[in-house]
Amino acid sequence: MWVMVLFDLPVGTKAERKRATGFRNFLLDQGFAMVQFSVYARFCAGKEQAEAQTRAIERQIPKFGKVSILFFTDKQYENTISFTGRERSAGPKKPDQLLLF
Repeated sequence: MWVMVLFDLPVGTKAERKRATGFRNFLLDQGFAMVQFSVYARFCAGKEQAEAQTRAIERQIPKFGKVSILFFTDKQYENTISFTGRERSAGPKKPDQLLLF
């Protein structure tokens, strides 16, 4: 399952920029990758892990702004079509599976 966080946070003052940067850094520390500016995605092993991630994000959301969290299955996410300019980019790739011995 994939978790995608989309947000629009105020950045008009120095304090707002600091909070927005802190939120972005939190997402990166949690293993999210930037898809586009203000759009971050992360692969989760299952629904329970995605829900735990959502609770962690909820605790970090700044007081003002808008944050949306979307959930996608692997199949839905691999059907994403992306463009850079007018050229088609390679679609998203599922992370390699960890092997434990």
